[in-house]
Amino acid sequence: MAKVTIDGIEVEVPNGASVLQACEAAGKEIPRFCYHERLSVAGNCRMCLVEVEKAPKPVASCAYPVADGMKVFTDSPMVRNARRNVMEFLLINHPLDCPICDQGGECDLQDQAVAYGRDASRYREGKRAVKDKYLGPLVKTIMTRCIQCTRCVRFATEVAGVPELGATGRGEDMQIGTYVEKALTTELSGNLIDVCPVGALTSRPYAFVARPWELRSADSIDVLDAQGVNIRVDTRGPEVLRILPRTNEDVNEEWMADRGRFSFDGLKRKRLDRPWIRQDGKLRPASWQEALEHIAAKLKGLPGDRIGAVAGDLVDAESAFALKSLMAALGSRNLDCRQDGARIDGTRREHYLFNSGIAGIDEADALLIIGSNPRKEAPVLNARIRKKWASGTLAVAHIGPRDIELTYNAEHLGEGASALNALLDGSHAFAKLLSEAKRPMIILGRGAVAREDGAAVLAAAWALANQVGALTPEWNGFNMLHLFGGQVGALDAGFLPGEGGQDLAGMLSGGVDALWLLGADGFEPGFIAPGTFVVYQGHHGDRAASRADVILPGAAYTEKEGTYVNTEGRVQRGRLAIFPPGEAKEDWRIIRAAGAALGVDLPFNTLEDVRAGMVAANPVFGLVDGRIAGGVTNTRGPQAGGTLSDVAFKPAITDYWLADSISRASEVMAECSRIYNAPPLAQAAE
Repeated sequence: MAKVTIDGIEVEVPNGASVLQACEAAGKEIPRFCYHERLSVAGNCRMCLVEVEKAPKPVASCAYPVADGMKVFTDSPMVRNARRNVMEFLLINHPLDCPICDQGGECDLQDQAVAYGRDASRYREGKRAVKDKYLGPLVKTIMTRCIQCTRCVRFATEVAGVPELGATGRGEDMQIGTYVEKALTTELSGNLIDVCPVGALTSRPYAFVARPWELRSADSIDVLDAQGVNIRVDTRGPEVLRILPRTNEDVNEEWMADRGRFSFDGLKRKRLDRPWIRQDGKLRPASWQEALEHIAAKLKGLPGDRIGAVAGDLVDAESAFALKSLMAALGSRNLDCRQDGARIDGTRREHYLFNSGIAGIDEADALLIIGSNPRKEAPVLNARIRKKWASGTLAVAHIGPRDIELTYNAEHLGEGASALNALLDGSHAFAKLLSEAKRPMIILGRGAVAREDGAAVLAAAWALANQVGALTPEWNGFNMLHLFGGQVGALDAGFLPGEGGQDLAGMLSGGVDALWLLGADGFEPGFIAPGTFVVYQGHHGDRAASRADVILPGAAYTEKEGTYVNTEGRVQRGRLAIFPPGEAKEDWRIIRAAGAALGVDLPFNTLEDVRAGMVAANPVFGLVDGRIAGGVTNTRGPQAGGTLSDVAFKPAITDYWLADSISRASEVMAECSRIYNAPPLAQAAE
């Protein structure tokens, strides 16, 4: 540790820390443009200049290491004059277009020009102009505003793992862009907007829409993947205008995937805003009372074993728990939340969680990925794997399609379960590497267990984790990566077939006479047996709504208070940002009203009652913003339920941009799907 004096304040910082970090430890604000805590040091902008005792000139604090006994001055006349000069140079070519810039009101350059710049300019020559670059359908460029801080270049290369951005030219002719103009091939491109300190990179869907002071914000959770990214939903009136990430070091750091960030326009399209009843083969509008009475008339005469329910992938835990309570009151054990057919029995939580924790990736030194493509299934988690791999202390291998691109080097061990057998019998060298690792980690994709031999794959992956020492009292290296934000919460709520109950396949094939679909859009409605009475409760007129006999309009995740459990078992809550459209209501309220129409007295009248019931049924729901962490003492694995087949693992998500009902309603996501699924040459700007 080094002792450093900052403006008369003595602080102790680790050896190797920068002067800027020491200043922040002392509570001193240092202006900066190029420096970012999660990127490599560039030292481009020189805005962070400070005075160091005995140094002949100001030093760039972001790139200058501390030394024991060093004295630093952050507000001396030399520092003030240096910062004013740097700011004057930065503004020489910067256009004065703040009134039409989308960064206005939340721009680092604006704030620091006021705080540290001069009140006049001495520059009289003409400003330079730079042609805007094409980076794809999500990021808008106004490159005349660029101050060449290279944050975007470093993010694309170091975090996103796509070294497609760079600088061409020198001096005043230097420009940032792609060498060949085309859409950036990353699922994290929206973070370029966040790291850009000026208005050079802005959101294309948000362009000229609103100013930050016009917006109301609500904290929520992104449910479009299972990582549980913490987000902020910005609204104006009844409409969501943008979604931004919030910092959570244990979950998403400060990054967010593009589908969750840019698909918000799907929240206002193809929405269900009133109840519908199918009459004479056609759907017609109905009142709530009429719709619920129609359901009651159909269900009251049915025995409980002829009624079933399926929970979708985006539902909150309260809704799943409420529907399970209704089905139990009706005497039904036909429940399933596994739309993809995943062979997860739910008997032990360790068998379906990302047990190491997302932050546990930072501790791993060997990683095996089985039947998963984290880049498509959880892009932010994939970036965390890349960060650990880039440190040189993580060996990665994968079993699955050979042609997947993970943004880091991974040894390909095979395409099917035979490679898993080779690891189990020790005939592959990577098995030895896993056994010798201090913190071995296995990631099993949800798609790997959503097949005929899924139970055997799950059991084999657990057995391998046990064999290589990944299951110890100090460390649980077995991890399942789920796909959507509602999947783990429904499993924790026990939304699975009871004793003698039908699973999804049984219900679809005619095992029930009435089927309640709670946001269940993950399978083709044509699979539902003819003659089955279908109630669809959801927020979008997606696949399943076309088959429904009664449609009950629910609320999307931005329109209700909801509890979501991410892939690592962390319980988080989203807040209401806007109210549901039209006559749509929160899902648990709809279920309670349906229970009343059916003559069932459900034990909850308020959201607090529902949550109290959830905690009573499963105490993990009481650990809000937390998770049960630690190793594993019971290494007994799940039941195999069959033998491994050598069928190649297939991607669980075939089109990243259209993977859920909200994204499928989004025009922005449709454009992304068109561009990114086109041949590479077609991605270039026209």
